[in-house]
Amino acid sequence: MKTISFLMLLLGAFGMNAQEILTLEDAIKIAFENNYEIKIAANNSKINQTNTAVGNAGMLPSVTTSFVDNNGIQNLSQTRTDGTTTSLDNAKNNSLTYGANLDWTIFDGFTMFAKYDQLKELQKLGEVQLKQTILNKVSDVISIYYDLVQQQQQLNALDTTIVISKQRLTLAQNRYTIGKASKLETLNAQVDLNTDTTTLLRQKELFANTKIALNEQLARDTKLDFKVIPEIKIDDQLELANLTQLAFKQNPELEALVINKRISELQLKQVKGTRYPTVRVNTGYNFGETKSDLGFTTATSSRGLNYGFSASLNLFDGFNQNRTEKVAKLQIENSQIAIEQQNKTLESQLNSAFQTYLTNLELVKLEEKNEAIAQQNLDITLDKFRIGTITTLEFRTAQLNYINAKVRNTNTQFQAKLSEIALKELAGNLGF
Repeated sequence: MKTISFLMLLLGAFGMNAQEILTLEDAIKIAFENNYEIKIAANNSKINQTNTAVGNAGMLPSVTTSFVDNNGIQNLSQTRTDGTTTSLDNAKNNSLTYGANLDWTIFDGFTMFAKYDQLKELQKLGEVQLKQTILNKVSDVISIYYDLVQQQQQLNALDTTIVISKQRLTLAQNRYTIGKASKLETLNAQVDLNTDTTTLLRQKELFANTKIALNEQLARDTKLDFKVIPEIKIDDQLELANLTQLAFKQNPELEALVINKRISELQLKQVKGTRYPTVRVNTGYNFGETKSDLGFTTATSSRGLNYGFSASLNLFDGFNQNRTEKVAKLQIENSQIAIEQQNKTLESQLNSAFQTYLTNLELVKLEEKNEAIAQQNLDITLDKFRIGTITTLEFRTAQLNYINAKVRNTNTQFQAKLSEIALKELAGNLGF
């Protein structure tokens, strides 16, 4: 059995050298660079960052320039008060104006300051949403990666059992040839070999499809082949108190809700700001010129500075002000309720996930022992089968027990890793 295991290790090492070795760190790095959802979330965060500007909050003046040139050709006739008449065909007239004007709202009930603070909070919200997307995608990548690891370990175990089943078939055929076994033993060995081969093919199919899923998460060619590092390292030092403390500080969903409450409070400030007067100042420098072929004045021109200010105050708007303020206050209340609900949900999720984590850690220890026992039992059974002291049924039972123990062990390690990932994701600390 030790010889078989050594051969399988050599075959596995040869296969890994023939393909790309994809480490978990490399997979996460590629996801950061290529994943479409992360790219979209990053661009949305940049949009919020770009929108965070004093000009967008209305704090800066607006400056406009204008240029207007009007021309006309007309047949004109003028009758003066003394009765004389003057007429001119194809008379030309021209009006030209241009200049620059500045308009600046210097006071609006502090609404502009509340809006600027709101834009800052929206920028923070975009960063938190980007963090949430990254956590989700990295969690998916890690989960799929370790799924491949456990599947690869199961493939190695199935490869081993195929070798053993072939040996059993050869022994059965030899016994049948020399008359020490019936044809039934050979047929049973062939059926079991075919069953093991079918299981191996199904496992290879699942392994290939999972590779495609990981390549999709990494946004690269789905046909790209690779090998994963065949090892699952489980962090067995997690503590519920530390995880809970981290979660209440940096869980992205909770962070987003806190920011949304702040945004609602700033929205109320903007609504209340409309109770105050709005004061604007304006100034400009303009030039004007008109020309006409007929009339008392054939040409005029003007240029100069103009300035002024305006103030407006909403005295009555059909009680809409009161209604809008009430709605804004209710939105703040809803935001606080959502925070409290998320706190309870987060606490419940952490407690449940941690219990699953502890159970899986215990199962990992148990299944490691079971696999070692099944391995030892198979070695002994194989030796006895070679000398013909046990039945084929007993040998097949030992063989299946080993495969089942191997599969359970790798699956338990995978489940323990998933529970670890879930806890760290809730705490907002996957450690990548």
